[in-house]
Amino acid sequence: MKKLLTTFTVLALTAGSALAADLPSRKAAPVLPPPPPPPPMWTGFYVGLNAGAAWTNSNQQTIGVGPVAIGNEFGRDYYRGDVAAFATAASASGFNSGNNVGFIGGGQIGYNWQFYNSLVAGVEADIQGIAGNNGSRTVWTAVPGGTYEGYNANNWFGITSVRGSLDYLGTVRGRLGWLFTPTLLLYGTGGLAYGGVTINTATQVYNDGYFSNYISPSFGGVNFSNTQVGWTAGGGLEWMFWPNWSAKVEYLYYDLGSVNQGFAMPVTYNYSEGYTDASLFAGQVRARINGNIVRAGLNYHFNWGAPAPVVAKY
Repeated sequence: MKKLLTTFTVLALTAGSALAADLPSRKAAPVLPPPPPPPPMWTGFYVGLNAGAAWTNSNQQTIGVGPVAIGNEFGRDYYRGDVAAFATAASASGFNSGNNVGFIGGGQIGYNWQFYNSLVAGVEADIQGIAGNNGSRTVWTAVPGGTYEGYNANNWFGITSVRGSLDYLGTVRGRLGWLFTPTLLLYGTGGLAYGGVTINTATQVYNDGYFSNYISPSFGGVNFSNTQVGWTAGGGLEWMFWPNWSAKVEYLYYDLGSVNQGFAMPVTYNYSEGYTDASLFAGQVRARINGNIVRAGLNYHFNWGAPAPVVAKY
């Protein structure tokens, strides 16, 4: 009986081992590599629109007049004081008044390159028109002529009017920024600036006194309209609020240098004897063109230059 139980136990254990060997085995799941990181969302081309305000930083304009050629009678010693008085009366300086703050609006195009995850470098070009950014000033000057042989000499008076405006402004700039978050970029920018400048100047000089019957009022001036080239620098904050869409606020300082324009101003004496004596004066107008811009913008990012995402294969 004891042998029989032992034999049965051995057979049962053998059959269980064989049955376990025939059952399917469960293998561990394969270890998958981590998913690839998303491609940089800032890399690629973009275009957009902007609008804001522009105001002048320096609105001082000056005008000066001096003799170039002196006529016969006008060149005598006792007219020398009148020559200096004329030049002083025709010269003026001062700050423009009027509306020196204007509306600015236009568009931009650029390319960004995101590297080291949080750095973004790029280049941007923009151009915009400016409305209302102009200033004007009228300056009155008076110079007493003194006396000559007991008579009152000429008292010189001048009226100078200067008007200047910046009609459009464009820039070509580099940009370098840091991503505080994947969608928020703080950047600095700087580069070339150019703009359309218009300056209109008119001067009238006349006199009264002993010689007032002989000297006619004198007029001079110049109209300047040209493209000035300079530099710009500033910074901004840009937010990628939707795939392919970003909004920005930006400040720029621009400096287009100075405008110097010359003009001629004849002075005519009409004598009672019937002949005319003329002298020639030359004038120059100088104005500084610089200012500030604050604007907001909206950009659409094409991501044409962005690398394609990596697709994992298993």
